[in-house]
Amino acid sequence: MAELLKDVYSKDFIDSVASHFQDAYPSFDKQLFIDTLFDEHWERRELKSRLTFISQTLYTLLPQNFKQSTSILHQVAPFYSGYEAMFFPAFIEYFGINELATSIESLAFLTQYSTSEFAVRPFIEKYPEVMMAQMLEWTKSDNFHVRRLASEGCRPRLPWATALPEFKKDPTKIIPILDALKDDPEDYVYRSVANNLNDISKDHPDLVIKIAQSWMQGKPSKSRMWLVKHACRGLLKSAHPSALTLFGFADPVHIGVKDFKLDKTVFLGEKLNFSFVLNSKQNLGLCRCEFIISFMKKNGQQADKIFKISEADIKGCNKTFTKAFSFKPISTRKYYSGEHQLTLVVNGKKLASQTFTLLN
Repeated sequence: MAELLKDVYSKDFIDSVASHFQDAYPSFDKQLFIDTLFDEHWERRELKSRLTFISQTLYTLLPQNFKQSTSILHQVAPFYSGYEAMFFPAFIEYFGINELATSIESLAFLTQYSTSEFAVRPFIEKYPEVMMAQMLEWTKSDNFHVRRLASEGCRPRLPWATALPEFKKDPTKIIPILDALKDDPEDYVYRSVANNLNDISKDHPDLVIKIAQSWMQGKPSKSRMWLVKHACRGLLKSAHPSALTLFGFADPVHIGVKDFKLDKTVFLGEKLNFSFVLNSKQNLGLCRCEFIISFMKKNGQQADKIFKISEADIKGCNKTFTKAFSFKPISTRKYYSGEHQLTLVVNGKKLASQTFTLLN
């Protein structure tokens, strides 16, 4: 059985953290830290609850002077990295909201070892003018982790984080940050720019199309082109006409579907197989091929989910596709038995559909 993410906070890990804090701050009570964490509730705590509890426990054992406690955090943080080290910026999020100057400095430092993208958001909400000016300044940082924080931290719909409703309504203040980072040499940074624009596209599609058109003028670099297309992925999936036109996906009036074969039944845990042929009296041309599964939900209704098959400039009149979709149970989707539908989509247009039945 795969290890749960929360189990990274093992006794050995916590002992290591405690030792480093004791080295940085000799008055730190290592044993009390360990005993407090591994209480009767520890096993039931999930990842977020555990890292929050670690931050809260540190707060009780470090100096009450916030600037002094963050100085100690900065000595220990470089020994750790990744999501397991997110209790460091969480400390700033929970206890530094009224210590803006110190918190800004600390968030920029700590993001270099884990990420401050979640911790920065309460500061944006409380100090929007100051923080957005600061994040624009962070776009000039020599450290790419800090530059990424400038974009990732202000995403209107950052996954696993609270949304920023004001930016969902009006993302204007985000755009200068994204514009400053659109040609960043680090893919870690420009991927964040693309994701931020994709967030914005869900509420302001026309604005993102306008930005995409502007950024594609002249001779954009390969990375810029990737960024713009990735930013528009949601619009392409939803068959937004301007997005399809922007990337050259013409109305497939010349394309038909033949020999569409689909398993009529599939058992939970197995694969649904299907194949089809696209045909035309001329070259098929640039084709974005997708399929939609209309999943049966618990309430007896169906809900659509679209999946990409391929995207290519097809230099021929016929192209055969063979595909399979796994109904192996996953944590992010619950499957229910009953009638489903699979629809073939080319350049945003639905060309053919068939039903199948999922069995337990």
